[in-house]
Amino acid sequence: MPLRSTLAAIAVTALIAAAPLAPAEADPVDLGELTIAPDATSFTLDNGLEVIVIPDRRAPIVTHMIWYRVGSADEPGGKSGIAHFLEHLMFKGTEANPAGLFSRTVSQLGGRENAFTSNDYTAYFQQVAREHLATMMAFEADRMRGLQLTEDIAAPERDVVLEERRMRVDTRPSSELSEAVDAALFVNHPYGDPVIGWPDEVSALNAADAMDFYNAHYRPGNAVLVVAGDVSVNEIREIAEATYGSVQDARGPMARSRPKAQQLRADRVVELRDPRVEQSTTQVSWIVPSYATAEPGDAEALDVLAEILGGNNTSRLYTALVREEGLATSAGSWYQSSAVDDTRYVFYATPVDGVDLETLEDRGRAIIADVAMNGVTEEELRRAKTNLLASVIFAQDSQSSLARIFGASVTTGSTLEDVKAWPSRISAVTAEEVQRAAQTYLTNRGSVTGRLLQASAATASASAAASTTADVVQ
Repeated sequence: MPLRSTLAAIAVTALIAAAPLAPAEADPVDLGELTIAPDATSFTLDNGLEVIVIPDRRAPIVTHMIWYRVGSADEPGGKSGIAHFLEHLMFKGTEANPAGLFSRTVSQLGGRENAFTSNDYTAYFQQVAREHLATMMAFEADRMRGLQLTEDIAAPERDVVLEERRMRVDTRPSSELSEAVDAALFVNHPYGDPVIGWPDEVSALNAADAMDFYNAHYRPGNAVLVVAGDVSVNEIREIAEATYGSVQDARGPMARSRPKAQQLRADRVVELRDPRVEQSTTQVSWIVPSYATAEPGDAEALDVLAEILGGNNTSRLYTALVREEGLATSAGSWYQSSAVDDTRYVFYATPVDGVDLETLEDRGRAIIADVAMNGVTEEELRRAKTNLLASVIFAQDSQSSLARIFGASVTTGSTLEDVKAWPSRISAVTAEEVQRAAQTYLTNRGSVTGRLLQASAATASASAAASTTADVVQ
């Protein structure tokens, strides 16, 4: 089931999906009284590195994250997957810290580490006891400009990435469908390319490609440092200046030049049939503005609309399709609010046996059209805002989640104050604005419907050479 993102300019969907929902009968809450991480502050080093500090004194641990304002959508033509490939290679060492030393040190100190790449950013993080923070910052500052690569180092890691793609995409029909839907939805825009890259292009990547990408984008002026935990602003400033501050950079943030995703003039249907599929599903996607591209108030209205239409088991889609009409076993909607460019809104559903996907899609569209025509009730609006508030409250219970929220937001165009003030902006959303969002973005616009279908026995036996088919009908 797709997961939703409910915090402003944030795509930390796993965090939000894990947060318990507020009960429907909860008393009204003034969202304007809540601020996300009210003690969070920021400053900028002389070399352009933006630093965000989120004090959290509940335990003597810290989360240290370095975010680069570069992702798969910033890759040069024909080099899809280079951002993710470089993420892997960043663990291969520098002259001062040979391969493996950084990771071994984190493990020996009882910490944990990871990294991830998205369309719009790449991030690396460690969580350790507070007394080891300076060590982490020194390691990360060193590999910001000191990475050393040869083809002998890069080639085996390229094979690792290709195997990762086989495991995560090529063996999962749902992932294959998602790639096909993205390619059909994001016309003339790099969001239509997979973050992990197209296999033939990944196969051709080499150490020189990685170093070119690294030298262009991995530098202080194109990065955001986020530290959350048992720290003060003054001590972070001192350590940051002693570590990251020694890395020279006069170029500032990278200028992101991307074509605009085109609004579809006709509906498209992408169908993938595979004998491995045990349950057919459907999803309908629209191009909508993100927090970075929306007119004032529109992104907040889309957040509330996603909650009312499909955020939980009291939503309109779930109530109608699952509980009342018995057409589906699950149904909902989500809005991917965090993106540098225009993004997506998705309605999804899984039918019960005997219900075809077109019937389910038509009924879902009718429910969305009803909101566009007749609006939402004040009770629905109140419940949606309360549920979104619950997401904020539970997110603040985890320092690593807060670090991800601010990092993802700032690297996709929001400011520190935008994130902190998100509850008050959600509080200001009106029923009329929610209705207008549905009218503007989810009706009378082209969409892409993605259907994951079970292959018949005849189809399966006839597909010995190619067991998966993907068809696009426009």
